[in-house]
Amino acid sequence: MMDPRVKKLAKVLIHYSLNLKKGQLFKIIGEQVTMPLMLAAYEEATKVGAYPFIQVKVPEAEELFFKYANDNQMRYISPIVKLESNKIDALLSIWGSNNTKYLSNIDSKKQALSYKYRQPLMKTLFKRIGDKSLNWVGTQFPTNADAQQAEMSLSDYEDFVYGAGKMNLADPVKHWKKVHKEQDRLIKILNKIDKIHIQSPNADLRLSVKGRKWINCAGTENFPDGEVFTGPIENSAEGFIRYTYPAVYGGREVENVRLEFKKGKVVKETAAKNQKYLTDMLNMDKGARFIGEFAIGTNYDIKQFSKNILFDEKIGGTCHLAVGKSIEESGGKNVSSLHWDMVCDLKKDSQITADGKVIYKNGKFTI
Repeated sequence: MMDPRVKKLAKVLIHYSLNLKKGQLFKIIGEQVTMPLMLAAYEEATKVGAYPFIQVKVPEAEELFFKYANDNQMRYISPIVKLESNKIDALLSIWGSNNTKYLSNIDSKKQALSYKYRQPLMKTLFKRIGDKSLNWVGTQFPTNADAQQAEMSLSDYEDFVYGAGKMNLADPVKHWKKVHKEQDRLIKILNKIDKIHIQSPNADLRLSVKGRKWINCAGTENFPDGEVFTGPIENSAEGFIRYTYPAVYGGREVENVRLEFKKGKVVKETAAKNQKYLTDMLNMDKGARFIGEFAIGTNYDIKQFSKNILFDEKIGGTCHLAVGKSIEESGGKNVSSLHWDMVCDLKKDSQITADGKVIYKNGKFTI
């Protein structure tokens, strides 16, 4: 019997996050294990009058590709995929896996090259999302593997996932509209800022956001949500930050990451686990060592780290910086095939100052 929260989530995604319309071409993508949510979204989209279709990802095929593909095969982007990326009106990405570690033994340099070669495709998708010609949202479906990664039972993880999205409320959309309103108030202040200084036991980092746009994240591109972000001036970062949570990317987990910046660029990186992978990703292309995003998490209902960036970057009392590609709608100009969010806890002995004034202290905005 289907969990009623699945259908409820599908309705929120279709009507609030995507605002799907009659006649729109709508792609739903996820692994086989996420099929209950894919079908619930397909049903709701059909009722709207859209044209939905489902693509099922096969992790075993991706593993085989990384093992055996030659350079020409890795460079090749199917014309069907290119056409699709230009034609779809809406995209729902559903995350959830039977094995979160299936790429653990893949050569990290080969993995980095693959991401690099797919940059033109990702550029098209990011551009369309930025200019609103493509509506996109990504969400999580709770699986045993993801629950195990988060060190929870499946039932506890289901409560965690659906609770973070407020599926326990009679009207989740009402909650997310309230979040949007409060974050809009913050953004009006943040858009006037030039210089930012992050200070904590794990960071002493300065950067500029002058002229860049802060973005209000309240459930329309990630679900659940809860953050405000911008794209820093590319050559402005000076100092260091140590990420207090493991950094997870491409199925790999890197622990105790410390990055040192000069003139915006990572000039030294260290990690207690998987440092080679970290370095290979940062060497992916010339933009990978620069910051593409600076953000502050505002979802205080997410109370524990789950090794899933969808939730972890939203934790109230944290900030995250992404090395690599800027999100175009923020005004950021950094170009890279990488976009790797890494999370730092700011709940204790920490503050953020803006143009010399404290705006954030020990995990909470003071403005």
